[in-house]
Amino acid sequence: MSPPIKLLPSNVINLIAAGEVIDSVAAVVRELVENALDAGATRLVISLLLENWRIQVADNGSGMGLEDLRNCAKPHSTSKINQLSDLWKINSLGFRGEALHSLVQVAQLEIASRQSDGVGWCVGYQSSGESFREEPTAIAVGTIVKVADLFGKMPVRRQGLPSLSTQLKAVQNLIENMSLCHPQVTWQVWHNNRSLLNISPGKTAQYIIPQLLKRVHHHDLCFLSQTVNIPQDLLLSSSSKEGLIEVTLGLPDRCHRHRPDWVKVGVNGRIVRSPRLEQTILTSFSRTLPKDRFPVCFLHLTVSPNQIDWNRHPAKTEIYLHCLDFWQEQVAKIIEQGLRLSPQNFTTATQNQRVGKLLKVSEEKTTYNVYSQGKNNANTEIGLIALKALAQVRNTYIVAEHSSGLWLIEQHIAHERVLYEKLLDDWQLVNLDRPIILAQLSENQVEQLQRIGLEIEIFGEYIWAVRTIPKMLATRDDCQDALVELSLGGDLQTAQVATACRSAIRNGTPLNLSEMQELLDSWKNTRNPATCPHGRPIYLALEESSLARFFRRNWVIGKSHGI
Repeated sequence: MSPPIKLLPSNVINLIAAGEVIDSVAAVVRELVENALDAGATRLVISLLLENWRIQVADNGSGMGLEDLRNCAKPHSTSKINQLSDLWKINSLGFRGEALHSLVQVAQLEIASRQSDGVGWCVGYQSSGESFREEPTAIAVGTIVKVADLFGKMPVRRQGLPSLSTQLKAVQNLIENMSLCHPQVTWQVWHNNRSLLNISPGKTAQYIIPQLLKRVHHHDLCFLSQTVNIPQDLLLSSSSKEGLIEVTLGLPDRCHRHRPDWVKVGVNGRIVRSPRLEQTILTSFSRTLPKDRFPVCFLHLTVSPNQIDWNRHPAKTEIYLHCLDFWQEQVAKIIEQGLRLSPQNFTTATQNQRVGKLLKVSEEKTTYNVYSQGKNNANTEIGLIALKALAQVRNTYIVAEHSSGLWLIEQHIAHERVLYEKLLDDWQLVNLDRPIILAQLSENQVEQLQRIGLEIEIFGEYIWAVRTIPKMLATRDDCQDALVELSLGGDLQTAQVATACRSAIRNGTPLNLSEMQELLDSWKNTRNPATCPHGRPIYLALEESSLARFFRRNWVIGKSHGI
């Protein structure tokens, strides 16, 4: 049972930075939903009749008794904090005690509620927050809040609201964000008695995101959870040393977005704006996605309450998080772990889906033109998927045996990923015995070569001499063409990608078995093996279960012969 609702002391009221501002339909829904979650609700039903300015939120939380119902709409009345020190150890979504009082000032409010050991009551409220009607009512354990004639006393505010579709979209976005932070809750949103949103519960956000992004499947995502210990020198007094990082990320070879609209950060049960953590996520996915594409990633931090200052914004979306540098470092590490090619991150179900159409089309084909080159034993490294090179297809794809099937790896982009990460770790420039002469370069091209560290100087009219070059290109015959390519723009990473691409094994190059195995071993150890630096997928898994279906291995032999 929740603590009783009481009026806050004046010294606490005076320190609250901003009161609740009910300025939209989404703001009403947000405050009522947060109250329901604080009451332990696992099922919420939000009903909207926006043409009539009516909103109803029903939950199965712990409910309220009559005395709490009488007090809940009064100003600064709450059960979530009691004294000044509580402002620095907030464990609830709400704490100011102003949401319901703000509501009664802009709408008609009625609340029906029952606790598990009590009688249900329905209470109506005046604009002051005082009750004017109290009636026993038949209701299940939980609470139903009805808001009517929203902004009826403020016609100017009604006129200033966006269109109906925009308001519905705002409510939908709010519920989607809340469902990510509270995946164990069942959510239903109705508008005009028609279902607008229905989200089933799951263990983690990995089960929620596919319900929100229809083209994303459960196995396109990777969920990682890690408890971290905050260093003692970063802790505030009496802070807990432990924090929890949960990351649900879309694997870059399987899903991505045109906009960074699914780079989301949650802290202690609420989506917040944290530009530095969002940038950490984007940086961690650098050079794993196609150009102008953005990742699908939800980060949720659970930290000690006194490491957060929520008292900064009415909607509590802007916060101050202590030890932010530490959290950025930990988030980058766990995302790097999720992008690696390890057994715990690899699911056969996803690959079965990916090759389903391929196998269906292949039934109409005659041969596969696979030229086997024998077998070799591969060393199995702890924590990495074991791959054994078997063959090469058209001097382009390496066929590798995996414990649960076959993989096809495109040799050029796999090698490109290997070389690119080497360049990231060690960008070496070497002196040329004889300078390379470039002509007809623009001023921007010269500046670009200088920006990536090359030594270039004027050698004549519209002629320049380049005296240093990336070590990886130094022994190539096409150094001049490579330098012209590097001069065409982009940052240092762009230059490193171009260098890796030009230096990688070309498709059409025959490889012997040991060369293939060496490439596989190097590739699977990279940090981001799923895609090349341009964002193209590197491998295709033909899992044994898919092959078994294709070859009808589930048939009973006698029946297949008509016996």
